Amino acid sequence: MITRRTAIASSLAMCATSGMAAAPARRGRLKQSVSRWCYEKIPLDLLCAAAARIGLEGIDLLQPADYEVPRRHGLRCTMGYAADIMTIPNGLNRRENHAAIEQAFRVGIPQAAKAGVPNVIAFSGNRRGMSDAEGADNAIAGLNRVKKIAEDYDVTICVELLNSKVNHPDYMADHTAWGVNVAKEVASPRVKLLYDIYHMQIMEGDLIDTIRKNIQWIGHFHTGGVPGRHNLDDTQEVNWHAVARSVADLGFQGFFAHEFVPVGDPLTALAQAVRTCTV
Repeated sequence: MITRRTAIASSLAMCATSGMAAAPARRGRLKQSVSRWCYEKIPLDLLCAAAARIGLEGIDLLQPADYEVPRRHGLRCTMGYAADIMTIPNGLNRRENHAAIEQAFRVGIPQAAKAGVPNVIAFSGNRRGMSDAEGADNAIAGLNRVKKIAEDYDVTICVELLNSKVNHPDYMADHTAWGVNVAKEVASPRVKLLYDIYHMQIMEGDLIDTIRKNIQWIGHFHTGGVPGRHNLDDTQEVNWHAVARSVADLGFQGFFAHEFVPVGDPLTALAQAVRTCTV
């Protein structure tokens, strides 16, 4: 009979025998982490143990119930969900959402701070016929309602930039300029952008120059191979080592989180990505 204990032991053995994943990575200038949802078939404790061995510093995109798990392995949650009421289609660009988002953040941000979670995610929402200018004004108003909560607890709200071409049709925050405009107007050290390199490569390209010009408004990075959002290897078009080096050269102190769906052995793919982005 296969019990939970034997299943976990088997999984641990599998992790331990994954040669490439077992080799500790050299610590570089970037603080790297990994998004939980991309490795959802691996129990979180096992993922944390492997991540620590590989040389990562945290786990991205955890629910509050899981905030403490990475700490058992010397890691931290690097990006949390603090307002589930806010989704990719339904976000800050609609004023009717603001009261519920504020209420959720009044609970979720202190919870994140208590667990040592430095960032919480936010979304613009879809256009649904709304102009980008009106959506930006609404998002600014919404963030102005909650920025003091973030400032009081030293937690950064990161509005994610996503592509509307492949993965998230009609999403409003689909260009860096839109997000930068919102962040500038809110003018808070605790309201930044989550610059997803995969998504912005699809929408804009010109990654390194765009990052250099706007680094002061970026609080967090996500990775993912283009096309397909898979491994950071030679099957895709982004020069990841060059991008990582450019981010590090800017003195970026936030987290550089891997958010790709691995092909092949997942921990081997993750270890390879960490090595590629170690600068």
